[in-house]
Amino acid sequence: MLRLSEIKLPLDHPESALEAAVRARLAELGVPHDGLVRYTVFRRAHDARKRADIKLTYIVDVEVTDEAAALKRIADVPHCAVTPDMTYRFVARAPAPFSGPRPVVIGMGPCGLFAGLILAQMGFRPIILERGKAVRERTKDTFGLWRKSVLNPESNVQFGEGGAGTFSDGKLYSQIKDPKHYGRKVLDEFVRAGAPEDILYLSRPHIGTFRLVSMVEKMRATIHELGGEVRFETRVDDIDIDNGKVRGLTLSTGETLRCDHVVLAVGHSARDTFQMLHDRGVYIEAKPFSLGFRVEHPQGLIDRSRFGKFAGHKQLGAADYKVVHHCSNGRAVYSFCMCPGGTVVAATSEPGRVVTNGMSQYSRAERNANAGIVVGITPDDYPGGPLAGIAFQRKWEERAFELGGGNYMAPGQLVGDFIAGRPSTSLGSVVPSYKPGVHPTDLSTALPDYVIEAIREALPQMDKKIAGFAMHDAVLTGVETRTSSPIRVRRRDDYQSVNVEGLYPAGEGAGYAGGIYSAAIDGIEVAEALALKMTGELQVAG
Repeated sequence: MLRLSEIKLPLDHPESALEAAVRARLAELGVPHDGLVRYTVFRRAHDARKRADIKLTYIVDVEVTDEAAALKRIADVPHCAVTPDMTYRFVARAPAPFSGPRPVVIGMGPCGLFAGLILAQMGFRPIILERGKAVRERTKDTFGLWRKSVLNPESNVQFGEGGAGTFSDGKLYSQIKDPKHYGRKVLDEFVRAGAPEDILYLSRPHIGTFRLVSMVEKMRATIHELGGEVRFETRVDDIDIDNGKVRGLTLSTGETLRCDHVVLAVGHSARDTFQMLHDRGVYIEAKPFSLGFRVEHPQGLIDRSRFGKFAGHKQLGAADYKVVHHCSNGRAVYSFCMCPGGTVVAATSEPGRVVTNGMSQYSRAERNANAGIVVGITPDDYPGGPLAGIAFQRKWEERAFELGGGNYMAPGQLVGDFIAGRPSTSLGSVVPSYKPGVHPTDLSTALPDYVIEAIREALPQMDKKIAGFAMHDAVLTGVETRTSSPIRVRRRDDYQSVNVEGLYPAGEGAGYAGGIYSAAIDGIEVAEALALKMTGELQVAG
């Protein structure tokens, strides 16, 4: 097949216009009018750089009657290429029936879920250990915090089936390189599990929280059907390492699980697990991350700023944004995990601490837009060893709990008051979405001085890019600390820990991904590496 890119059409073009544009491009390749067999849209995006003339842009895969003839001219025609082969192929197969030592996956977020699924599809019958509950029960516990200020430390936004990605926007895009097209495997599996098919062609696809719930359940059922096993409410409390090799795991149930191959996919908030691994000598290093606040604006304001007269157009949906400002103090302030038409959610996993995150549904129909406005920091900002970033996060989460009133309400401040350096005593026209609620206060002591200084400088500058961004009544809600893992469990090129054979650090928690999509891809890559290692060992043993 041929791939035609950069096909630009007006926002309200008729269906026939796309086919006409495809035929026009094919004519440049010498394909006659009757030479088109069929075409499919691979990607659809919008180009809003000119608000008065927003265009839809397409990448289209085309089948023609005489492809060989067209290929002879393809080098002379811009934006034409051969469609790459995106078919997923398994790198290994377990011997059937497989009864050898089963691989273990710790964690069932996007990374662990896909690692487990791929291993199951290859016949290795993985055991998946998840400290939290199955997704339906976990949802009830999560709402317990949001509605009743009751936190379950083992079942919340961070812990439980589906991981932190379940209570998010469900974004399925990333800037990572993906030469083997593993991302297509991720999208295909999600569609198979019930995701809307438009994620296969939209340039910035998303699913939304509540669709993710049923999808995760279906993927778990597939793992079970293929001989895998999922154990909920099973935390890994210790790891047995003998002569630099994994030999087993001690579980919170009291059981010792014998195993030689372990995928570590625990997510960025498994602080007790990181401590345990550090205590057992697994090589861990501190890494940069970011912290800041959530900011909420009326979604209509963002739509008008980004789309002008086309605000509210059904083809565009709720507008997102991406802004960055390099401050005079040397810090960079940027928007993170932007959720159009979404809500700010309570995302703590530890008692006595407040953490915020963003979430939205597939419809993105809520009143407000929200995003993290965060500042990049490095281990130089929190010296003290590999786990110092965790202590740093906890310090500011505890401060947020205190400023919010000590009942899991979040401290908040109007953007206008924050810029002016005065406390907020009440809220304005923007009603914050965070539950259990927002307590107006002064956020100047909620984060380090250099972070406050940077955000205070950045907001008016961001207003120059998005009109109304620094509106007085916009709301800052604290604090956003879980932007990424504060540690990295360093691994070799074969995906094993640099100093523990059989341990495969993976996903966001280990410092190798950021978000659902990249974490899922990393889970596939790690599963493949583990499968190749196991089949090699089985061949030697045989």
